[in-house]
Parts: sequence; C-alpha cells; structure tokens
Amino acid sequence: MATPDGVKANAKHFAREAESSSVFETFARAGYVANGLIHALIGVIVIVIASGGDGEGDQAGAMKAVAGAPVGFVVLWLIAIGLWALALWHVSEGVLAHDLSGDAKGAARKWSRRAAEFGQAAVFLALGAISAAVAMGARPDGEKTAEGASRNLLQVPGGPIVLGLLGVAIGIGGVAFVVMGVRRSFRARMRIPEGGLGWGLTALGVVGFVAKGVALLIVGVLLVVAAVRVDAKAAGGLDGAIDALLALPLGPALAWVVGLGFLAYGVFTIARARFAWM
Repeated sequence: MATPDGVKANAKHFAREAESSSVFETFARAGYVANGLIHALIGVIVIVIASGGDGEGDQAGAMKAVAGAPVGFVVLWLIAIGLWALALWHVSEGVLAHDLSGDAKGAARKWSRRAAEFGQAAVFLALGAISAAVAMGARPDGEKTAEGASRNLLQVPGGPIVLGLLGVAIGIGGVAFVVMGVRRSFRARMRIPEGGLGWGLTALGVVGFVAKGVALLIVGVLLVVAAVRVDAKAAGGLDGAIDALLALPLGPALAWVVGLGFLAYGVFTIARARFAWM
C-alpha cells in the first residue's frame, strides 16, 4: 500500500515528466490561445450588447457563437483540448510548488501558490467541459445556470451564507485582477519583449486585467445581494454583470469600455501563448 509520502513523490515525478514534455507545453500554450479567443469574443459580444444588439456576454455565449460558424464544432473541440491541457499544466505547477525559504512565510507562499494554481486549473477544466458540451450540441445558458445554482443553494440550511461567501471570494478575485493590472505584476510570469511590442503588450495586459477584474467584482456583488435578499433572481454570472452595468448612468458607455477591456485581455492572452514562462 502506497504511503502518503510515496503518493506525493509519484505525483511530483509525473508533474516533472509532464512539464519536461515539449508536446505537453505546446498544447498548454495552445490553451492560452483558446482562452484568449473566448475573451476576445466576449469583448465583441459585450460591445454589440452595449450598442443595442442582442447576445450573451459570457463564456457560454462566446462558445455558442463559435458553434454557429463553419466547422465551429471542430474549433470548439480544439478549444476544449487546449483548455484541458492548460488546466493540467496548472495542476503540475501546483504540485511542484515548493518552499524555498523553509520558514512559515515560505510555507504560506507555497500553499497560496498551490491554491491559485489549482483554482485556475478548475476554471480551465470547467471551460473546456463547456466547450466540449457545446461542440456536441448543448446550448447552455450561463445566466439561468447561475440563477438555478443560487436558488438550489439558498434552499439548504446555511445556503445564503455559503452563497454570500462565494460572492465575496469572486469579488476578491476581481480586486486581485485589478491589482495585477495596475501593478503590472503579470509581467513576472512572462518574457516581455523590448521596444514597442513590449510596451503594447503591457498596455493590453493592464487594460484587460482591470476590465476583467471589474466584471468579476460586479458578479461577486450580485451574488452577495442575492444572499442578503435570499433571492436567486438577483444572482447572475458575467452576462448578468453586463446587464447590471447597463442599468447604471452612462451604462452603455461603461459596457463599451468593459467590452474593449475584454477584447484587450483576449489579445493579451493570445500573445501570452508566445511569451509566458512555462
């Protein structure tokens, strides 16, 4: 029977083997392209909505837009494979996170890094699953899914508290994106080229991270409001966040800014496939 130390050693061995594979790295980098494409499409859809058109300004809406294109199902499967590869890469990064200092602060940084890597892996696994489902004919509605999940959670004991905490966590994630954009800390995970290309890439990253952070912050607020009111209809995902934004004074203009920000984040993420440290 394998001991916990043996399982840990085997996991790290497989993670190192995976990260040393050039084929695996290529697929993981393709995952950045897939993620960037989704965000760029979300940006375009949000701009269309802000201009008075119809659309679903979230990941499911972007994937359904891809499904409507010629050979869209093939593109969706490629997106799913890339996202799953990127998810496994983040799992490997989490497994291999190590404590360099040997003190309590170093251990805290290690587990913080692992939590971040595993969290990103979960997101990319879920997005890959959505892409595969749409490729097979499913047509998920992100808003109805978010509302239904919130309604089910509100019906169980302690559900409103859990929903509120989830909203706070998403809001904190949004703030983290804004901080990463403003501080340009994303540069530490990339090889930023010299000259105008590097300046432009950094500018795209700043705008994109801030825009995505604002959208996540609004989603978090919507979930907290739903928890406080015990009203699932107040909850929403990214598409609901855009609707909430449109209801504000100068809402269409603000939505335009967010849409352009998502478009910038998409282009930045596609470029990240080339320049990310991996």
